[in-house]
Amino acid sequence: MNRPLWTSAEAAAAVAGTPSGPAWEARGVSIDSRTVQPSDLFIALEGPNHDGHDHVASALAGGAAGALVHKLPKGVQDDAPLILVRDTMTALQDLGVASRARSSAHIVAVTGSVGKTGSKEMLALALSDQGVTHYSLGSFNNHWGVPLSLARMPAGSRYAIFEIGMNHPGEITPLVRMVRPHVAVITTVEMVHMEFFASTAEIAAAKAEIFDGIEPGGMAVLPRDNAHFAFLAEAAAKAGITHIRSFGNHIESTARLLDCAVDPQSTAVFALLTDQPLSYRIGVAGRQWATNSLAVLLAVEALGADVNLAAMALAAMSAPKGRGQRRRVEMDGGSFDLIDESYNASPVSMKAAIAALASVKPAKGGRRIAVLGDMLELGPQGPMLHASMAETVERWNIDLVFTAGILTAHLHDALAEQRRGGHAADSDAVSALVKAAVRPGDVVMVKGSAGSRMGRVVNALAEGGRSNAL
Repeated sequence: MNRPLWTSAEAAAAVAGTPSGPAWEARGVSIDSRTVQPSDLFIALEGPNHDGHDHVASALAGGAAGALVHKLPKGVQDDAPLILVRDTMTALQDLGVASRARSSAHIVAVTGSVGKTGSKEMLALALSDQGVTHYSLGSFNNHWGVPLSLARMPAGSRYAIFEIGMNHPGEITPLVRMVRPHVAVITTVEMVHMEFFASTAEIAAAKAEIFDGIEPGGMAVLPRDNAHFAFLAEAAAKAGITHIRSFGNHIESTARLLDCAVDPQSTAVFALLTDQPLSYRIGVAGRQWATNSLAVLLAVEALGADVNLAAMALAAMSAPKGRGQRRRVEMDGGSFDLIDESYNASPVSMKAAIAALASVKPAKGGRRIAVLGDMLELGPQGPMLHASMAETVERWNIDLVFTAGILTAHLHDALAEQRRGGHAADSDAVSALVKAAVRPGDVVMVKGSAGSRMGRVVNALAEGGRSNAL
């Protein structure tokens, strides 16, 4: 039988807690009683709007092996399997640190303004056939997501990939010091979270915090085409990192993208990896996937894994939820294709999504339609950045654009009249406009920041008929 993830004794020692009740073995770690699995260790986090201690009894009733608490919960037996600590958030971090300390895995940390989750997913796919590979689920990249992902890492993992995010200076340093990666990847530095930064130079400095926790002898993988590459390379060198690699179109890139061919279902990549020609296919459409795959392969090479096997594995890549997933929706008289980019948006990712939409050929009589929500956290430049997206729409000859939100009103006004599909105050209102306009053969792409709730548009369109993944 496989070794448990944590025994009660190991967990109590890791968090300096006081155990009660019978000994137990956990095979997972959860902070959400709604999704707790049998044999999970449930950690009762307390926040401003919820208290996990209110759900300890239901978690145990649902099969949790034990619970980590900082006060005695209501509704549990006197001999309930608990570990009492001073603070459960601190204990979660301690558990993550202990998991990292006992691990001999080769570890990669990924950050960047955009492309973090996709690159992390590509790394996991590229390495999974070459050894036990652990990786962060979804976008678990913040102050609780990173230690939770660490705490879930099996002791016998050969490889591990962690996503690290931020929207304020100083957030990455404590997280990367928990992870202690052997390879740190920065996908790009762009105008994201500008509400909290005065410039992209400040964002670059915040992203460079990832070098603070890299293991001795480790490697930094940096975006060569980015305006802040020189700063990032210098910051890595100042942090004592001597192994610095780069990726992109630039002729001096360690991994250089020579060309890529994008079709509706995939991307063919032609590259030079440390002067060795390499061609492979990624099972997702978009030039940005080709570029970030080079960072993935540099990380694979740094870990000593087989680069050719890793490249071939990328053919099985599929877009994460809300990041380019495609489905065909049946409707009266035929069907239309729906591209879900609703998870988040920034100027650079919006441009990439529009370019990807342009690569998809509609069926006879169909149109390319973009349904765009607000890009948030852009600060004072927000209105201008939204209006400037009209140039991208024009460049890629998108037939029709629907907009939803206060900021996208600036885009709507900047569009050529024949490209205006309609504007609405929010995602619910724009859904009705799009549903009334879509016709068989169309290709519809939906994108916006998470706060603009464009996923509601995706759901409304998909629920309008039978839908199947493509």
